[in-house]
Amino acid sequence: MPRRRTTSSSSSTAPSAPRNRTPQPVRVRRRTFGDFVKAFLAFVVLAGLVVGVPFALAVTAGWPFPGGAPSLDWLQREITVQTFLHILTVIVWLAWAQFTACVLVEVKAALSGVGVPGRVPGSGPSQLLARQLVAALLLVGATAASLTPGLSQLGQSLEGNQKPSVAAAQQTPGIFAQQQEQAAATANALAEQAGQAGQDAARADGGSSAAHGDTKYYRIQPPEGRHHDSLWEVAERHLGDGRRYKEIFELNKDRVQPDGSRLSEASLIRPGWIMEMPGDARGGELVEMPDEAPDVSEQVQQQISDYAKSGDHAQGSGGGDAQVSLPEQRPAPTPANPANPVTPATPVPGTGQEHATPAAGQEGRSFGLPEALLAAPLLAAGLLGALGRRRRQAMWQSALGAVGGRRGMEPPTPTGDAQDVQDALLVGADPEGVRLLDRSLRGLAASLTAESRPLPVVYAAWMSGNGDLHLQLAQPAAKPPAPWQQGQDQTFWMLARSDAEGYEEAETAAPYPGLVSLGTMDDSRLLLNLEAVPGIVSLGGTEADRAAVFASVAAELATNGWSDRMTITLVGFGDDLTPLAPNRIRHLDGFEDLFETMSAETRQRRGALGAAGHDSVLTGRTGPAQHTRWAPHLVLLAAQPSDDDALRLAELAADAGRLGIGYLVGTEGTDLPGAAWEMEITGAGRLLAPLLGLELDAQMLPAAQRRAVVELFTDADPGSGPGSDPEGGPGRPANAPPFLVDISEQGRPAVYARLVGSYEIIGLDTPDGERSALLHEALALLLLHREGVHPRVLSSALWPRGVTADVRDALLERLRAWLGSDPDGTPRLGTDATGRLTLAKSVVSDLDVLRSLYYEATQGRGAGSRQVRGRLLTDALVLVRGPLLADRPEGRYRWLTHEIVDAQLPLLVADTGLALSEFHLEKNRAEKAIEALTAALRTAPADERLWHELLRATHTTGDPGRLRALAADLVARSGARGVPPRTEALLDELLPTWREGVSAAG
Repeated sequence: MPRRRTTSSSSSTAPSAPRNRTPQPVRVRRRTFGDFVKAFLAFVVLAGLVVGVPFALAVTAGWPFPGGAPSLDWLQREITVQTFLHILTVIVWLAWAQFTACVLVEVKAALSGVGVPGRVPGSGPSQLLARQLVAALLLVGATAASLTPGLSQLGQSLEGNQKPSVAAAQQTPGIFAQQQEQAAATANALAEQAGQAGQDAARADGGSSAAHGDTKYYRIQPPEGRHHDSLWEVAERHLGDGRRYKEIFELNKDRVQPDGSRLSEASLIRPGWIMEMPGDARGGELVEMPDEAPDVSEQVQQQISDYAKSGDHAQGSGGGDAQVSLPEQRPAPTPANPANPVTPATPVPGTGQEHATPAAGQEGRSFGLPEALLAAPLLAAGLLGALGRRRRQAMWQSALGAVGGRRGMEPPTPTGDAQDVQDALLVGADPEGVRLLDRSLRGLAASLTAESRPLPVVYAAWMSGNGDLHLQLAQPAAKPPAPWQQGQDQTFWMLARSDAEGYEEAETAAPYPGLVSLGTMDDSRLLLNLEAVPGIVSLGGTEADRAAVFASVAAELATNGWSDRMTITLVGFGDDLTPLAPNRIRHLDGFEDLFETMSAETRQRRGALGAAGHDSVLTGRTGPAQHTRWAPHLVLLAAQPSDDDALRLAELAADAGRLGIGYLVGTEGTDLPGAAWEMEITGAGRLLAPLLGLELDAQMLPAAQRRAVVELFTDADPGSGPGSDPEGGPGRPANAPPFLVDISEQGRPAVYARLVGSYEIIGLDTPDGERSALLHEALALLLLHREGVHPRVLSSALWPRGVTADVRDALLERLRAWLGSDPDGTPRLGTDATGRLTLAKSVVSDLDVLRSLYYEATQGRGAGSRQVRGRLLTDALVLVRGPLLADRPEGRYRWLTHEIVDAQLPLLVADTGLALSEFHLEKNRAEKAIEALTAALRTAPADERLWHELLRATHTTGDPGRLRALAADLVARSGARGVPPRTEALLDELLPTWREGVSAAG
């Protein structure tokens, strides 16, 4: 049936000002006797076709299934008329089965309110007949408007819409597709959008004004012939996509209509009903805006006015703008992965509680740890990982500064606020969550690349309480690649935590490096993709509160584990955050420098995308793209821009979304030109975005903690710690170990633990087997931190997923009882003035002795006595029995990943071996030197300095064959990487023919 035509043409009406169809008085169609006759006949036909046909076939022709197993005799039988009859019978059975399937699909669609039902393959006219019969049958109960599209729409409605799910603005938290003109957007257009958003917010507060102004309504039209209005067709005509019918349904659900009834199912609508439309509804004379249609009768205007005041929908329009739903409507876990009920003893993963005890809220203040970092697991993990890398880098740079004398081996022990912040990072960090997020995103990119599909634009990611990851797309996309699943609609892709744990490392560029945490809503954490925002994100609030949010965003972007590289430009920041990531962060003095820099980069990116044939940076991140290409550039402006600067900034940001450039701008007001999303931080730490429906517990980094974090990174830099030479030369003194042991006979400890190699304890009885592992691990942690361990750090290390305070306290009491007391009655496990747990000097580890021996040999008594130095270095090297805690049980001691002791021990052993080798070579004892170096290489096989000294010591033996064999062994160990340049130069000096030996061996 052709689509109905209206008496007024829309061809003469500009698209920006559509002409409205003059509404007619509402006439409620009553059911006639003919409707009942049609429904009865439809029932008879359906019963005959669905029930009568199989009954008749079963009686006359029999069942189509064979009575026994087929054999080759069937193929050799003669083809008779009976054979053709059997074949025809099977065909009739198949036709009946297909028609029955069509009936079931149509009935399910009618009862569930899906709108246009799914398509049964190969059904053709059969499904049309089933639809007409079901629709006629339903005429008895209600108008079956949406069930009977015309013939001209049959192919269109059935093809490609088997699951016409759409973005439902009131179902889950998330940012829905925003229909904007990105490429041609200008500053004036963006300013107009900001003004429009302000009017929407005012309407939400004002209430009754929603009936007028630019809110749009549509009245369900009476049927013309056999054609009835449906929400699918309305959405297709006026929203451009029939799958958006649910947005109309959600805006009008359960609201009282002019005839007193309510909309309860999307497929059951009646002529004369009024539908509020999403704000981006366009076109045609069927979108009714009374203020722009003077011919609308007063009766209809009053109906629309009364309807606008009904229900919660009068508080705002939906669908047209990017939306985030209310806090209680968060992404629900899938049935296959139900969320575990959270008890006080089971903190929620992904919310910063995994490593905290459930009593954190009560005891956190008394322990003095910063709560902001405890509640920011991804930020804490990024900072902790970056800090560990910085400290390792400092140690290696110090190691390369001199041979035979360790310089700056021990990083400075933080104190005060810096110590509290470091403990908060240890407690709050969720490195496993970061690892899963990174692998999930890269795995998605790799899967899409394998299918030759582009990356979808992602506005946000939600990490739910049970560890599932929800990606919110800017617009509906096709089916996600396995193991990803489609969420509650086509704008959500979901990956269960169990599936994410199965991902392995993927050699692909980070697809969404601009994701950054903003805060939590109930048990879900929101990460906004700053580089994908179609415009500017503005942040209002007091200057101090804004600065705390900006610092959190900058710190997480600079140190996160799900990006390869990026540029972060900071303007108007009081504190220098460059030490967090010197390769990523840069500060600019003001707006003029920013405009000059960003104008040039915007032009460059546009040209590069055009030359590469990409429509956006996302296209360049799939396929054979370079990892360093198309990295995001995120601009954080903490300073308030002037009106002129704001307009210039809006021009820059008009096309930023596809270029991989994001802008977060602080503002004192609410009307910032070009602001696509507006947020506000309150004094109570709530992040509000009324137009997006967001209300989060904001993630912040207050000023005191920000300075303490920067202090940790500054002290970790080479040459910046106490007692170090600013030039970083070999003459600077070494840092003393945090704990020196009395290595004389009088200093024999009461408790001695061997950590270097297998774990052994001497001087204590073995605890019972049930608690032995926990007690041993707790003691190891305390021995590696002689400066003291915060009780919450200890509990988070032993129980990464959280534990109750009474369980932790009970373990501490057992640990105290196990360690006992010194002869003077002093407990060997004590507490210092800050509440941290400390060990008595009578409890010693072999690592403490190793450090003390080396320090005494190089900086103490051994510095002035060659004989003492040799004895101390020999005793130190004898203590080395292997790597740290070599027999640690699998699944325990995970806190060692945050420590640098695994890097310190090989360096300490290498320095000891180098110093002892030098001691022997002074007396031309090459064999003794080789023996010392070989012993050190067993623990530090990757230390290039040891190989260099071993080559030199072997060269002094005067045995070319032995040197040649050592060179061949070194080349074989180097593998595909090849021999390092310094080692290659040394081999050229000591053994010019070493390459010939390598070629011969090859």
